[in-house]
Amino acid sequence: MGMAATAHAGTKAADAVDAVTSKVDRGDFGGAESAIATALAAADLTVEQQQALRFERERMRRIHLDFTLDRAAALAQVRKSIPDLRDAEFDAWDRAGLVERMDIDGQPRYFKRAVSNLYRLSPDAAARRAPPVKPFSEGPNEQLNAHHAEVVAAARDGATSVAPRRLRVTQSLVVDADAVPAGETVRAWIPYPRAIEGQQQDIGLLGTVPAGGQVAPADTLQRTAYMERSAVAGQPTEFSVSYELTVYGRHFAIDPQRVRATPDDPALAPYLREQAPHIVFSPELRAFSAKVVGEETNPYRVSRKLFEAVDRIPWAGAREYSTITNISDYALHAGHADCGQQTLLLMALLRLNGIPARWQSGWVYSDDAVGYDNMHDWGWLYLAPYGWVPMDVTTGQLASDDPALRWFYLGGLDAYRIAFNDDYSRDFVPAKQHFRSETVDSQRGEAEWRGGNLYFDQWDYRFEWQMLPTGNDATSAGDNDNNTTVGETRG
Repeated sequence: MGMAATAHAGTKAADAVDAVTSKVDRGDFGGAESAIATALAAADLTVEQQQALRFERERMRRIHLDFTLDRAAALAQVRKSIPDLRDAEFDAWDRAGLVERMDIDGQPRYFKRAVSNLYRLSPDAAARRAPPVKPFSEGPNEQLNAHHAEVVAAARDGATSVAPRRLRVTQSLVVDADAVPAGETVRAWIPYPRAIEGQQQDIGLLGTVPAGGQVAPADTLQRTAYMERSAVAGQPTEFSVSYELTVYGRHFAIDPQRVRATPDDPALAPYLREQAPHIVFSPELRAFSAKVVGEETNPYRVSRKLFEAVDRIPWAGAREYSTITNISDYALHAGHADCGQQTLLLMALLRLNGIPARWQSGWVYSDDAVGYDNMHDWGWLYLAPYGWVPMDVTTGQLASDDPALRWFYLGGLDAYRIAFNDDYSRDFVPAKQHFRSETVDSQRGEAEWRGGNLYFDQWDYRFEWQMLPTGNDATSAGDNDNNTTVGETRG
C-alpha cells in the first residue's frame, strides 16, 4: 500500500473511532456496537484504534451500570420521599434536566444517583420531601471553621506552610470472593501519597498486606503501592497499604496589585495548553469565558471571576468519569458537577485565559471525633510573582466578611487532605495491562488479573486514618519515600 493510501486508511480508521464515540455519547448503543464489529473486522486499524473501539464497548457497559433506572423505577424512588408526587411534576423536572437521564437506544434510562441529586439541584423538589428529612452530608471544612482561621493567623508572618497535622493511614482494596478463579494472580494498585515540599512531608511507609508491596517512584504523578496475591476459592482477596505523613495548611496572601502577566517560561507551557479529551478550548468554552471575564486583564482578578462562576455550578454526585468523553465540557453544560468536573472546567478556563493551571487530587478527612472522609479533587494555578498557589473551587467561597477567609480556597488549602495525584490519566508504575476502572483520577485503587480489569462492582475499598501528635512527639516510621519493597506492617 502506498503512502497516500496508508494515510487515507489511517484517517478512515480514526474517523470510524470518532463516529463510534459520537454514537455512544448519543445513546445509539446498537449502532455503536454494529460499527465496532465492522471496524474491528477491518485490517487497517492500529493497535491503539483497536483498543479505543474495545473501550467504547466497555464504556457502554459502564454506562448501563450507572444508568440503572427506567422511568417507573425513578418515579418510585422519588415517591419514597414525596408520596403525593404527580407524574407531571416529575416530567417537568425531567425536562428541566434536574433528573439526569440518558436515552439509550430510544429508551429513557436514569442515573442511579439522579433522585438524590434532584434534591440538591431543585429547592422545589427538596421542599416537597415528607419528614423526616436527612440533611445533606458535608465535610467539616466545607463550612468556615476554626481551622481556616488558624491557618490564616499562622501565615501572617509570611509563612505559606503552617498548622501541620500528622496522621496514620491504612487504605484497603478488597476483591469480591470468586471474582477471579482460584489460583489466579490478582494485581492491585492502591493510591500512595506524593512527597510535596511544604504540603505533605515526612512520609513513612509502615507496610503492605500482602508483604512485598512496591511503592512507585516519588516522581510518579499518579502514585500507587502495587501488590499481587493469589485468589482463594470462596474468599475475598484483600490488599492494603499503611503509612504516616505530615500535612500542612497552605496560605498565600495575594495582593492583586502585585500580580503580573504569566512569564514566558517553557516550564509553564504544558499547563497553558489544551489537554484533550478533557481540556479543550471549544467555541462554547470561549463564549462562557468571554461572558465571565469581560474586559478584565489582571490574572488574579480573572481567576477570581472564573472561580466564582464555576463555584456557582451546583454540586451533585457524579457518574463514573470513564463514561464521559469530555469532562470540562460536561461540567459546562450538565447544570451540575462534582469536584473533579468543576476543577477540570476551571483549569480549562484558566488556561484559555493564559493562566497556568494543573490538577491535584486525593482524599480528605477530619479529626477523629468527626469521622468524615471522602475522595476529593482540587488544583493549582500559577500567579506571578507568587508562583503556584492552590485552589479548591468545589469548597469554594466561605461565609466570612474577612477576604482572607472568604477566599481561603483561592490561594490556600486546609491541612486535612492527602494528595495522591499531581495530574490525571497518567500511567501507573508498574503499568496496568487492562483498561483502568477510573481512567482519569486515582483514589480508590485499581485491580486486574490476566483475564481483564476488575471494575468497581467487583471490589470495595476502605480508607482508615488516625490523627497523631505533631512536633517532637510525632510518631514516625522514618522516611521510606522511595521506590521500595517492604515487609509486613511494623508500626
